[in-house]
Amino acid sequence: MAFDPGLFARILITLATLGYGLVTIKADFNATHATNPLWTPHARFHVVWQVLSYTGIALIALGLLWLPGPMATERLYLAAGMGVAVLAAFYVAFFAMGTYGGRAYDENAYLPFHPRGMPATWRWDVNVTVFTILSAFLVLGVLIVVASG
Repeated sequence: MAFDPGLFARILITLATLGYGLVTIKADFNATHATNPLWTPHARFHVVWQVLSYTGIALIALGLLWLPGPMATERLYLAAGMGVAVLAAFYVAFFAMGTYGGRAYDENAYLPFHPRGMPATWRWDVNVTVFTILSAFLVLGVLIVVASG
């Protein structure tokens, strides 16, 4: 069986796309976020808007990745660019929290966890962990396309 770098790249970018576009529905449409009674109604509105926007972007990206048509490489780059926009915005918001009084988690939501095999004092944020893995898939997929290009 021959290795198809284009297919492997599409699979990696698809994993990142499913993460930011569909996993967020499960993670945020519940009492930790969208229906959290401790959040202001306007904040809940924004999280629903955000998740639905990401889902729409992901559906377009998946179409670009998997529907047949011309300019497959260009469509792959466009789909990856959509993922970069979503994931980079997460990191900008994360690193800018001090400027707007933000925080990576709430006490009544997804708390940081202790990764197995790490020092007892280590705690990893769920969002940072997941989005870093998704970012790695996305970057690796793009690098494969560039290298095979």
